[in-house]
Amino acid sequence: MSTSLFEYEPRDWRTDATGAVRFALVGIGWWTSEYVLPAIEEIDYCTTTTVVSSSTEKTDRVREEYDTVEHGLTYDEFADGEAADAYDAVYVCTPNATHLEHVEAAARNGKAVLCEKPMEATVERAEALVEVCEDNDVPLMVAYRMHTEPAVRRARELVREGVIGDPVLVHGENSQPLLRMIENPDQWRLNPDLTGYGTSVMDLGIYPLNTARFILDADPVQVQSTMASEHEAFDEVPDEVATFSVVFDDGTHAACSSSQNAHDHTRLEIVGTEGRIELEPAFHMETSLTVAQGDTTVDVETEQVDQMAEEFEYFAQQVLADEPLYADGEHGLLDMKAIRAIHEAAESGETVDVE
Repeated sequence: MSTSLFEYEPRDWRTDATGAVRFALVGIGWWTSEYVLPAIEEIDYCTTTTVVSSSTEKTDRVREEYDTVEHGLTYDEFADGEAADAYDAVYVCTPNATHLEHVEAAARNGKAVLCEKPMEATVERAEALVEVCEDNDVPLMVAYRMHTEPAVRRARELVREGVIGDPVLVHGENSQPLLRMIENPDQWRLNPDLTGYGTSVMDLGIYPLNTARFILDADPVQVQSTMASEHEAFDEVPDEVATFSVVFDDGTHAACSSSQNAHDHTRLEIVGTEGRIELEPAFHMETSLTVAQGDTTVDVETEQVDQMAEEFEYFAQQVLADEPLYADGEHGLLDMKAIRAIHEAAESGETVDVE
């Protein structure tokens, strides 16, 4: 097998940049509190100086816990540009349908933007988000943390080297028991006004879709889909469970599934003409890589990293070095168009082009 199984530098994106990017974190719910704030503390190239929330109780708590955080702002104060001199970049982690307003505020103040995926609730709002960053000439990156995960980057390199031959099939799964994680059904992921087209594909199915894009270096062109919602908590969204197939522009075919009401399970497999690559678990903050070729199967050891720390370091180094960001807004916009097409296909029962 390829020597890159054993000799590979997953952080080939590192630059010679110096300095640090000061962040304003917009939205300090459980993800930001449990994963983002601790990750930034570990990175030399980043620091958190400002937090933004509708809850002054939350901002006060963060300011007490983290010495670097000087400012706690309401969303209105952030929109008005208060304390804008205290930060260089903005991380947006709020419900999908609120991303645009926060990115608009960041762009008006000339701040680089790291926006959580999916970019917005609809394609039209995602297009507006990309446009406002372009009009204000600010860098925009969509926060796909799998792109800097060492196992995923190694998988991409192995595909590029032809270790599994020509890619033919992708199998992707991503599920979690949302109502056990957050017991109250009155939550934004189940509210179509905030989540967008649905819940399972927007929040979970995007992982196998986008990670396959990254590993294959290919884009979706056509989709089919089925969806169902049976549990009463999912009455207002169409996809308590969803299955969808994707044809990529390199000819690879993918079969993916996602559910917000199932056992916690993540997996991505790419089958080629000469072997296969499997990531399992794949997406829930840990990733393991297996490679099979002929009669040989190898569990590839990769460094277990803090995925959010890797993502933020990449973003900061690229911004400091004035280098292009990946994934940029156009990349994220294509995912939004694919998700829209997946929902259209489920509703119509027809094959839908991604456009």
